[in-house]
Amino acid sequence: MDRKDEIILQQMDLIRSMTERNLRSMDTDFWGTPLMENRTARPQKSEKTEKPEKAAPQTQAAKPEEKEEIPPKEKIEDLLAELDSYVGMDAIKTEVRSLINMVQVYKLRREHDLPTTDMSLHMVFSGNPGTGKTTVARIMSRIYHSLDILSKGQLVEVDRSGLVAGYVGQTALKTQKVIEKAMGGVLFIDEAYALNGKSENDFGQEAIDTILKAMEDHRDDLVVIVAGYTELMDRFIHSNPGLESRFNRFLMFEDYTPEQMVAIFKMQCKKGCYVLAQGTEELVRDFIAEESADDSFGNARGVRNLFEHILVAQNNRLAKMENVTRDDLMQILPDDVLSARGKIDE
Repeated sequence: MDRKDEIILQQMDLIRSMTERNLRSMDTDFWGTPLMENRTARPQKSEKTEKPEKAAPQTQAAKPEEKEEIPPKEKIEDLLAELDSYVGMDAIKTEVRSLINMVQVYKLRREHDLPTTDMSLHMVFSGNPGTGKTTVARIMSRIYHSLDILSKGQLVEVDRSGLVAGYVGQTALKTQKVIEKAMGGVLFIDEAYALNGKSENDFGQEAIDTILKAMEDHRDDLVVIVAGYTELMDRFIHSNPGLESRFNRFLMFEDYTPEQMVAIFKMQCKKGCYVLAQGTEELVRDFIAEESADDSFGNARGVRNLFEHILVAQNNRLAKMENVTRDDLMQILPDDVLSARGKIDE
């Protein structure tokens, strides 16, 4: 290997590490939320397998159990500002604000010893993939925590595979463990209609029954949000009287317009410290318009995929350069977009 080959390999390693670092630094919510430097950090829950500890000697005093750390409450004003920063979702923002107003008035009536009606905060989110359902569910859990509706405010996301087991009696136990993890926060069930099994040996109904009971028993500290395609969610809710009685708030998530998806793309660039060179934005707009014409595009999720394809093209271009500057690492050129579209050879 000669000196030139060594330099190229070093440049490729540098480009790869910089790109991976930029991607890791981006928020997992790619719907258009801008970076918020002063936003309170919220610890993420992780599933770690605990190793069994050796038994302590008889003479050693037992250590007190550590209490679970609860994230601090955030200001409702900051949460609303974050909600407003999301691209699109105008109808959803209006509904969320109305819900917040209802909760605040409900609390005021109780403080003044006035009668109140039962307040159901369980919700149905319907819409196509990539329209922001999980993102809104996450901020709703934080809003409820801020309003003292939920004691912790965490979001536990699950689908059928996380609730239903393969044998009699196991589904209720599996579902109950998920519910316990979600206590004090929001249980978010994606593609909830998959719980409606079509065969006699399906245990999805057992999971539904366990969830309905928990919604009643823990209605003061558990919110359940079910989500999925609009028509399928409508059928799911109306398939069971228990579901109909507990879910009476419906939020419809519309598809993003091409212009909104361009805005989401530019937000991704801002988060990753990327700059669009002159003439690049127009090509990105054409790329998004072309790809989003397919119903399977996936809205903001599709935008994220296009963004990553363009970064791959940028990386391949930079790898051929002998000297790569900081500006080179940050800049996305028209040729990167054309290459990602297959319009030119890399």
